Amino acid sequence: MKTTTVLWDWNGTLMNDVSLCCELLNHQLKRHGYSPVGDINAYRKVFRFPIEQYYQDAGFDFSRHPYAQLAQEYAVLYASQCKSCPLQPEAESVLKGLREMGIHQFILSASEQSALENQVDFYGLTSYFDALLGLNNVYAHSKVDIGLAWMKANHTDPSTVLMVGDSVHDCEVAQALEIRCVLYSGGHQPADVLAATGFPVVNGLDQIFSYL
Repeated sequence: MKTTTVLWDWNGTLMNDVSLCCELLNHQLKRHGYSPVGDINAYRKVFRFPIEQYYQDAGFDFSRHPYAQLAQEYAVLYASQCKSCPLQPEAESVLKGLREMGIHQFILSASEQSALENQVDFYGLTSYFDALLGLNNVYAHSKVDIGLAWMKANHTDPSTVLMVGDSVHDCEVAQALEIRCVLYSGGHQPADVLAATGFPVVNGLDQIFSYL
């Protein structure tokens, strides 16, 4: 079945915030008396969903510093600096190419809804998307429920949808929605971790045209 809809992840996939997220994680760790995880490669190895588990893996003790407190703190830090991040290479040209093909595009993100809308608008990308689908909180637990609700509300044929993301969680979302998935290795998790899922992995966003 021909692809009629692309469901994009935002952070790490279209917006390159990997360096910032590594910097903020290390900042929080040091601020609260923990050892930093190190460079971007070390960060990408520890990153995963749910974010709460990733924070534990990074070294936080929630009995000393509850996750809710850390998540709120991170959200404030991130909001003050995220607009310094670049888009991923080819991000806008790929969005434009898909639009010219008549393909519907959505963002499905673990970001809080208003923050997601603000960021996408800042980069001048809002017009490429039919809708932006974010969460109603800053805790970044999962995108599965909102994705399932979107599929049901739009009576979407799963065989016509392609998910593009940069994390194992995007595979989990795709499996829950019973849609296809392509993973981009330039984001928050390394290529070997992504390849272990069995889903196709690309090192450039323009390569997704081969999977439509």
